[in-house]
Amino acid sequence: MFKAFHRVVSPSLRQAQLLSARTEPRMSWGHMLQLRSAASATFRLLEDSLEVSHGGTPMRFNYVWLRDHCRSASSYNSSTHQRSLDTGSIELTVRPESSAVEDDQLVLTWSDGHVSKYSLSWLAKNSYEGRKKTTEQPRVLWNANIYQNASISSIKWDTFLSCDNELKKFLQNYLLYGIAFVDDVPTTVEATEEVTQRVSLIRETTYGRMWSFTSDFSRGDTAYSQLALDRHTDTTYFQEPCGIQVFHCLRHEGTGGRTLLVDGFYAAEKLRQRSPEKFELLCHVPIRHEYIENTDNHRNHMKGVGPVLNVYSWNNELYMIRYNNYDRSVINTIPHDTVQRWYIAHRELTTELRRPENELWVKLSPGKVIFIDNWRVLHGRESFTGLRQLCGCYLTRDDVLSAARCFGLQA
Repeated sequence: MFKAFHRVVSPSLRQAQLLSARTEPRMSWGHMLQLRSAASATFRLLEDSLEVSHGGTPMRFNYVWLRDHCRSASSYNSSTHQRSLDTGSIELTVRPESSAVEDDQLVLTWSDGHVSKYSLSWLAKNSYEGRKKTTEQPRVLWNANIYQNASISSIKWDTFLSCDNELKKFLQNYLLYGIAFVDDVPTTVEATEEVTQRVSLIRETTYGRMWSFTSDFSRGDTAYSQLALDRHTDTTYFQEPCGIQVFHCLRHEGTGGRTLLVDGFYAAEKLRQRSPEKFELLCHVPIRHEYIENTDNHRNHMKGVGPVLNVYSWNNELYMIRYNNYDRSVINTIPHDTVQRWYIAHRELTTELRRPENELWVKLSPGKVIFIDNWRVLHGRESFTGLRQLCGCYLTRDDVLSAARCFGLQA
């Protein structure tokens, strides 16, 4: 198991005596250093890399990489957490002159006399082989039944603003489920802005900083109507779609208007299990999205290109879905022999997204603010009657994740 990578190996007394010197004489490549305790590790210096075998998994570290990632005072500023070493000055043929083990650390001495130290736990944590087995962000994938049975409590406005533990709980809910709520918020744009700034920075877009709208068609977008909206993610026509969507219904004098929420990752993972080749196709085919607006007060023409599904290359973990049938532009970025296969894969994903059991319907009453992970959870609405006033904004994704990490949450 990968957890074994995080144990620091302690040498026996005899090994400690044998390896007590700071350096060893210059060695031939293929020299092996072995430590034994409850667990064991083997270090092997190869022609172009260091091989570490621990927990049954071999790890390889390129010598240029090792020199580049030295954490000595002259190579790395531990106060600012920034590299001081000029990577461009490292010889691409660099190799260690000698090695030793001291206090559970591998010590390498380079040809210029510089000494680098690496603990086994640090090497294991930062190896490519380790990252392949690590989840970047733990999540609970859900359909309506799973989410409702989780009985997730909303955060209250007053404690949310004043208590860091409540903010941490909110962020944990958001990271796990892709949605989170704050209740009892005063029904004003100003109060909504205050609650959003507790979480992150507001991302100003062509729609403004904080927006407040009714169904008056004041913008060239169907959101500014009373029509039903099918599930979608927002701003797919941005090169980097907005990270977080915030909604607050300030007033509704009429019927309908419930909000639809669908976990896009839940649907995508179902597709991956059932039809992995279709999942892969949707991860690799670039699709263009476009927003064209030409009204008396607003002129915009935006384009964004990217696949429907996005995964990290090293562990194949899904991190973004870009799905909007309204704003998808002309498909002219793929050859003829791929088009039909793309439509088949897209249809299978759409079928999964539209399954009734995957639909979570929420009535956004005045005072309830919802935060939606726009890279994961699709939203829509049913049609409505009467006056309905909504306000909200987009938040920067990076700052939300930063706030979570500062609380010690994995994000």
